[in-house]
Amino acid sequence: MLRRAEIELKTGGEVDAMREAGRVVARCLDAVRAAAAPGVSLKELDGVAHDVMTEAGAVPAFLDYHPHFAPSPFPGVICASVNDAVVHAIPGPHRLAEGDLLSIDCGAFLDGWCGDAAFSAVVGADPDPADLALIATTERSLEAGIAAVRPGARLGDLGAAISGVARAAGYGMLADHGGHGIGRAMHEPPHVPNEGRAGKGMKLRAGMVIAIEPMLHAGGGDDYVHDDDGWTLRTADGSRAAHAEHTVAVTDDGPRILTLL
Repeated sequence: MLRRAEIELKTGGEVDAMREAGRVVARCLDAVRAAAAPGVSLKELDGVAHDVMTEAGAVPAFLDYHPHFAPSPFPGVICASVNDAVVHAIPGPHRLAEGDLLSIDCGAFLDGWCGDAAFSAVVGADPDPADLALIATTERSLEAGIAAVRPGARLGDLGAAISGVARAAGYGMLADHGGHGIGRAMHEPPHVPNEGRAGKGMKLRAGMVIAIEPMLHAGGGDDYVHDDDGWTLRTADGSRAAHAEHTVAVTDDGPRILTLL
């Protein structure tokens, strides 16, 4: 259990600085979304994000990140997960095909502060309605979690809001994973669960900044498997997955989304 004292409350000026980092992340994701098309490789999308960051004077948060569970540092600027890959997929030579469900996660440091966000989209002009429904529900789950953010709310309120949308639609949720605190480091306390009981868990306080990120499985199960690369997580049943994320500040006026254009 992470101690409450380890949570750094940000000042208004520091939240403003994080907003600028979040704006860079939003521009990266916008550029990647525009570039994603049949025949484009995941590595090429990685280059698109890298160029946007370089122009902004930002530093990739994911590149060379090496947590204890990973066999090697992460080799990309973005995570680029396709179809049954849920999160953390390495952007390699795979070329996108018509109808692929693509999830892109991106983090960046600017002036020492981090932003982190993700989106999912279907590649090409003829998306499967089932994929669109999965993505829409993932986004609604994120919106429900964000709407629950206010001083005095509890982390269980966020989890209940997120899972209430996802479970009602019949989707699974990536087991053992959720959002996180964020600030001077990409991952700070607290852990932000995607499922919980309303009224339970740590209270939110003004100045906390968290990344909220539901990850939904079309097949209804929660289990996942690891690829041999030690990074990519896939749905255990082979069903498609979607991911959506924003960095959000807790303020006395309610949630402030920092990773928008």
